[in-house]
Amino acid sequence: RALHPLFTIIDKKRTLDFIQTFFWNYDEARRLPVWELSSNETDCMIGYHSVSVITDAFLKGIQGFDTVVIYNAMKAASNYTGFGQPAYAHNGYLQVDDEPESVSKTLEYAYDDWCIAQMAQKLGKLEDYKIYAQRAQSYKNLFDTQTGFMRPRKNGNWLSPFDPSEVNNHYTEANSWQYSFYVPHDMDGLIKLHGGDAAFEKKLDELFSTSSKTTGREQADITGLIGQYAHGNEPSHHMAYLYNYVGKPHKTIALTNQILNEFYKNAPDGLIGNEDCGQMSAWYVFSAMGFYPVTPGSPMYTLSEPVFESIKIHLENGKTFAIQATKTTLGNEGKLSAISINDKKIYRSSIPHQFIENGGKMTFIYASQSDSLEYGSKLMHRPHTRVSQFPIIPVPVIASASKSFKNKQEISISSTQANVNIAYTTDGSEPTTKSPLYFKPFIIENSCTVKAKIFLNKDSSKTTTAHFYKMPHNWKIALNCKYNPQYSAGGPEGIIDGIYGDVNWRKGEWQGYQGQDFEVIVDLGKEQTVSIVAGNYLQDTRAWIVLPTEVEYFVSKDGKKFTSIGKISNPVPASDYTLQLKKFEYHLPKPQNARYVKFKAKNFGKLPDWHLGAGGEAFIFIDEIEVK
Repeated sequence: RALHPLFTIIDKKRTLDFIQTFFWNYDEARRLPVWELSSNETDCMIGYHSVSVITDAFLKGIQGFDTVVIYNAMKAASNYTGFGQPAYAHNGYLQVDDEPESVSKTLEYAYDDWCIAQMAQKLGKLEDYKIYAQRAQSYKNLFDTQTGFMRPRKNGNWLSPFDPSEVNNHYTEANSWQYSFYVPHDMDGLIKLHGGDAAFEKKLDELFSTSSKTTGREQADITGLIGQYAHGNEPSHHMAYLYNYVGKPHKTIALTNQILNEFYKNAPDGLIGNEDCGQMSAWYVFSAMGFYPVTPGSPMYTLSEPVFESIKIHLENGKTFAIQATKTTLGNEGKLSAISINDKKIYRSSIPHQFIENGGKMTFIYASQSDSLEYGSKLMHRPHTRVSQFPIIPVPVIASASKSFKNKQEISISSTQANVNIAYTTDGSEPTTKSPLYFKPFIIENSCTVKAKIFLNKDSSKTTTAHFYKMPHNWKIALNCKYNPQYSAGGPEGIIDGIYGDVNWRKGEWQGYQGQDFEVIVDLGKEQTVSIVAGNYLQDTRAWIVLPTEVEYFVSKDGKKFTSIGKISNPVPASDYTLQLKKFEYHLPKPQNARYVKFKAKNFGKLPDWHLGAGGEAFIFIDEIEVK
């Protein structure tokens, strides 16, 4: 986000070396690097950000590499078959059902696609430019106009309940506050979604002033908080500069000064968070010089103010770019009223890379507050990023009470845009202009797949798909334990809805119980002959999810007096790090009549010394129970 853009100024030769290394990586592994360590791809972070490094360098005039090969490598990176990328490309966004960290991945993929679009346009590949310009707008499919946040979607609907302060599996090392402003390539579009400059400024004010308390899981990377802004982790790093985009540069200056002064110090623990391979320091270097690359891939920088009276950048082309500011007018003693480039005064709160590359002098000019109102306030003086060509129509929302139902369920469909036609089907077929149009909520009584698509003039949205399942039984359950709200499987009946999860437990089909035994009573509705009882459990030891040590089953005719019918001990050691599913299935030696069946699974307890989370409480994960 900042380190490689800094290299395009202070180490162009090394930048070219990096890109050449990308080429060699692609030549040998058929992939651009994502997050390599010791010559091995770890894939421990998201996105395909090599394309950002390449585009940023290329558009700043750093060339000398084979653009044909590199461009093909960039396209290959965007079409990789893992990490939800096929679903993202096909549907225009990722749902919880598709991939963990679905919101963050959608936003990062959209930015990367914008970078590819810039390269395609520069190389004259106009068909590709259209494809990637539209993919770059995928963020619109996750923007909830009612809350003003980038919100997870599940089964065509918005995920509920929703707390923007919650740290969960739908964001990468962050929460919705810390990712809802990540549209660096289309800030004009994001501001429009919020309702304009005033509404966006208000949302930024709320970001920096709201409570710093987060909910959900603990995340070590979320540090250096101002409101919900987290300087200790990368996704927040551009946010203080976003006031420039609504004509309020002095708010940007105030916040960047606060961060520079409070979150960096000359000590062994002088950084407020993870250095992240140079990002934390690169943010300081840029901000201390008074400018920052909000959008790598665009040869523009947005301004704050410098820390020092005089700064000189000695460029590899032999020229020098000098930055000057009178120290006595910094801080509260004066307001930035203009800048000058080689003694020519301008009022823009941004500068192009070429100004630096040409050498010369940038001077920050200060005046009284009343004389500083023009600086950066008019539209022509603000930085802008926009995807103006080939606008997309955001996908519709298919809303329902739940994914599963017992007798019947109401379905409604909505759009963020007015005066559009929404076509839908209930048989899983693709909606067309000849499909039924949606006018009001409708009822389904059987399992089905609903698809919806918006048509506007000659354009259309991508398709929203939702699967609905009629529960196989009309059972009732009573939980004698409490699941973690992040792992609810859709609610209490999520373990009797007939929907089975897979090893990717982050998709949300599993119920998770931490530090407690799992116990549930199933009411079959009437007395029946029971011959088999079973429960499906998961083990992912690395993630603190361990199979129960034993499972015991009970039956009852009145729901009060229960008789044990058998138990199963777990043969899989907790030290087995294999990600695995296990069905604990018990066949009664002699079938018994019962109306109520009790399942009791014993929790592993505290994690042992050999585990990285030693002393922490283990989880039990269950997705479905069965009675036959």
